[in-house]
Amino acid sequence: MTWTRHELDAIGGADELQVASLRADGTLRRYVTIWVVRSGEDVYIRSAYGKDNPWFVRALRSGAGRVRAGGVERDVTFVRPAADVRAAVDAAYHAKYDRYGQALVRTVTGPDAGETTLRVVPRT
Repeated sequence: MTWTRHELDAIGGADELQVASLRADGTLRRYVTIWVVRSGEDVYIRSAYGKDNPWFVRALRSGAGRVRAGGVERDVTFVRPAADVRAAVDAAYHAKYDRYGQALVRTVTGPDAGETTLRVVPRT
């Protein structure tokens, strides 16, 4: 499954995304608001403040959930991206969020950010 052009534009243009992972019983956890970027035809999210951030741990463990941003709401799969996308995702975060200052943007960019990156893939 792929994102539609409308979904990519809406999510990519939204300042924030809400993400909820699935529990073992299939119900959604509560939504957490985070930053989101689009790079090419893909959507990426990162955990600010490291790989132990609870929402990230739960998303990684479940591998699935739901996101909503820019008027779009979709069931998704969370996938570890290839290492070669890190620089492009860093650049997308800088382009979109540098206006908030380097201290904040550093929480989702830099050498350790690759460990906390998830590609968000729509599912049927």
